Amino acid sequence: MQSFKQPVSALVVIYTPALDVLLLERADFPGYWQSVTGSRNGDETLRETAIREVSEETGLDATRYVLTDWKLQNEYEIYRQWIYRYPPGTTHNTEHVFGLQLPQQVAVQLSPREHLHYQWLPWNVAAEKVFSPSNRTAILQLPERIHHG
Repeated sequence: MQSFKQPVSALVVIYTPALDVLLLERADFPGYWQSVTGSRNGDETLRETAIREVSEETGLDATRYVLTDWKLQNEYEIYRQWIYRYPPGTTHNTEHVFGLQLPQQVAVQLSPREHLHYQWLPWNVAAEKVFSPSNRTAILQLPERIHHG
């Protein structure tokens, strides 16, 4: 039986106090870089989705760091290459943005099924490298969010 994704997701921008941002390269689309992201499972809370996705994609335990709900939602049209993963007739996804502050850059354990490589980049360079406009916008907000809570 086909199991579809929910059109509700969490985007987690992982960063350091120096505003270095962790980016992951998609395994299914090499050259496409992004922050941690993934769809909600079952009736888990969005915070639980963020924590689970960070663990699955990086091996990090988000509960050991400062995870902040940015109270920011983006609705966007689902990319054509991934539309089959959603229930028939679903065209849009609602993404909820979180920030995860680590004390410094750390090595992460990628899920090879999902990502090929990772890199830490200064926030402004990371914003230019990601393919998703909503991911770019979130990263560009980082300096303001860090310095003003």
